[in-house]
Amino acid sequence: QVQLLEHGGGLVQAEDSLRLSCTVSGDAFGNWIMAWFRQAPGKERECVAAISRSGTEIYYADSVKGRFTISRDKAKSTAYLQMNSLKPEDTAVYYCAAEWSSLGFITKTRISDFRAWGQGTQVTVSS
Repeated sequence: QVQLLEHGGGLVQAEDSLRLSCTVSGDAFGNWIMAWFRQAPGKERECVAAISRSGTEIYYADSVKGRFTISRDKAKSTAYLQMNSLKPEDTAVYYCAAEWSSLGFITKTRISDFRAWGQGTQVTVSS
């Protein structure tokens, strides 16, 4: 059974940067589409970024385009979310998600698409 372990949340000020990491164990990292979701208090969980198995297909939510970068490192079995120019509205619990796929060039963005989830990490951005 695949397991996801997240690191990297914290408390930062507006315009600061943070990098989240998600390490996959229990199966070959290259078999899994990776994504980052977030859930703010009182709001639904939303996908902010997703990356295909190949790393060539990438999705970003409009709210983070130009500020966040998703990437994956096969050698380290780890996906990353580099978050720059953080805003108070980015405050949320961030979750890593993974879904097995036989296709290398697709991404997924719906909660129901993903079978494996990390424990979540809190990101708080103060103004």
